[in-house]
Amino acid sequence: MRGEGDDYPMYFVSWYDCQAFILKLNKMTGKYFRLPTEAEWEYAARGGNKSRGYQYSGSNMIGNVAWYGRNSGGKTHSVGTKSSNELGIYDMSGNVLEWRQDWKDAYSSTPQTDPVGPDSGSNRVYHGGNWEYGAGGCRVSIRVGLMPDSSGHDLGFRLALSE
Repeated sequence: MRGEGDDYPMYFVSWYDCQAFILKLNKMTGKYFRLPTEAEWEYAARGGNKSRGYQYSGSNMIGNVAWYGRNSGGKTHSVGTKSSNELGIYDMSGNVLEWRQDWKDAYSSTPQTDPVGPDSGSNRVYHGGNWEYGAGGCRVSIRVGLMPDSSGHDLGFRLALSE
């Protein structure tokens, strides 16, 4: 068991599972939830306009803000048990990886504001590191791609709400 309960992160979900959940949630609530874009996630993880330039989401000391390979005991942990980042958001480094809406592609060489990934591709982006990664894999700047039908014991999601 990797950690289960109402206050634990959801994991073992593919990008497609996320989309099915979002569709049902939107129908139930009448709201518009979605996966955040890569740019939205990174902006939030870095602390938005309150950013202090930390390497991890909320600190340069990973143990203050993340469950990762050296402190997790080989499992996920209840959300919100480490310190939050500058925006008051918890667990954006460590605990579980988080799917993004975007397809993975190389970053543009030209400056952009709130960029959106390409219209197609073979891999979707995920971020955040997890409970078994080393500190380097939990940095906010780390981005990885995976086929959207993939899932794993360390791969979850976080939702955005559009008004």
